[in-house]
Amino acid sequence: MALLEVKDLRTSFKTEDGIVKAVDGVSFSVEKGQTLGIVGESGCGKSVTCLTIMGLNSKRNTTSSGEALWKGKDLLTMKHRELREIRGDDMSMIFQDPMTSLNPVHTIGKQLVEAVQLHRDVTGRVARARALELLKAVGIPKAETRIDDYPHQFSGGMRQRVMIAMALVNDPDLLIADEPTTALDVTTQAQILNLMKRLQQDFGSAIIIITHDLGVVAETADDVLVMYAAKVVEQANVSDLFNRPQHPYTWGLMGSLPRLEADTERLVQIPGQPPSLLRPPSGCRFHPRCPYVMNICRETEPGLDPTQRDPAHLQRCHLDEETKEREAAKLLEATMAEAAG
Repeated sequence: MALLEVKDLRTSFKTEDGIVKAVDGVSFSVEKGQTLGIVGESGCGKSVTCLTIMGLNSKRNTTSSGEALWKGKDLLTMKHRELREIRGDDMSMIFQDPMTSLNPVHTIGKQLVEAVQLHRDVTGRVARARALELLKAVGIPKAETRIDDYPHQFSGGMRQRVMIAMALVNDPDLLIADEPTTALDVTTQAQILNLMKRLQQDFGSAIIIITHDLGVVAETADDVLVMYAAKVVEQANVSDLFNRPQHPYTWGLMGSLPRLEADTERLVQIPGQPPSLLRPPSGCRFHPRCPYVMNICRETEPGLDPTQRDPAHLQRCHLDEETKEREAAKLLEATMAEAAG
């Protein structure tokens, strides 16, 4: 049995302008010790997918359906009290901006101790010792004194380390990281990613990492979901995705990565804008931006189907297999040429 199994997850928000289908039929599973990357442009439904799983969307204007089976129990139908017991204990989440996630009027130590005592029947001394242990594990220098500092006294990278410590303080089975390296410099990004990989090895947690950065996915993930306009358009293990991408949107993401060729004056971009989820286009949702668009793309939505070569590699596209393989080979050749150069 998978640690987490998501089946046909759908989440809609009621707004003044109409119903926004933010997540539309997403399915995946995560095993213990595995890292799943969810990648796509802003607004494609990455974060909402995980907020729905965690039960953190506003109940006032949100409707969700499908299943999110946690060790066989459906999180979507779970009572609030039972869900609260799981959050922060069995499952934890690292949010995008640690400054808005940490309480500015309480010390780091007090917040970590509270996280421990909320789920463990231990004394304040034991909880503080556990908090100090995790601060050292995530690389906070002089943790014995810094445990009594406030969030504003830490740099952005150090605050993110504190958030990782808080997420891991109760040894969760699943860690969800929502853009954990956003707004950090390149060196700090690398340190945070290396820290997460090391802690995963130490604690054995599964990780879902949400990002728009394919470089982060390549470095951390075992399997990848590519999302576009609330739907999964490609799903594969990380090696297969980068060696044989099968969807035009994935090709566009890879083609827009910065390259080192001297004759490249500007980045290649995917033309157009993502569609409104209030009124998504008919057929394939990527067709208004796709250079390979055909009439069938405008009229009929493709299914998420396995490739002929690998049943575990899923893609949502009407193009023939030969064209997909040819474009994938071009991308791989360009990447290898750059690496060799």
